[in-house]
Amino acid sequence: MENRKDHSRIGIELGIITRRWRARMDKRLAFLGLTQAKWVPLRYLLSAGGSMPQRKLVEQTGVEGPSLVRILDGLEKLGLIERRDCDADRRAKTIFLTDKAEPIMDSIIQQADLLREEILDSIPDRDIAVFRKVLAQMLHNMETIAS
Repeated sequence: MENRKDHSRIGIELGIITRRWRARMDKRLAFLGLTQAKWVPLRYLLSAGGSMPQRKLVEQTGVEGPSLVRILDGLEKLGLIERRDCDADRRAKTIFLTDKAEPIMDSIIQQADLLREEILDSIPDRDIAVFRKVLAQMLHNMETIAS
């Protein structure tokens, strides 16, 4: 087995990249009055086609339920989301993006695309493909190891 000492900082480096990437997005979205806490759930909702059960949004964002409720309260006050009762379980809520969110989502996508291009600039496509394959394998491994 190869020496794993050279790999000891991978988790730390991934964390640093994630925090810095999100901080850069925060700066780019400041003109919209959105912080990471607000734009991340909006982005997950958009990726899901504009709606998602609140419970799934908790899982996707990694934000604790009570904290996400406060974030959703703020997004609802801004008119960017709407909460609706689920048909199957009236205690559960489904979160929907509103029409008012559409231009904001366009700005988020535009800024995210631009930032991603800048961050990945000068990295060959083949290296990015390998990196994505490695990330996928890491995710798979994390799902299969005992907690």
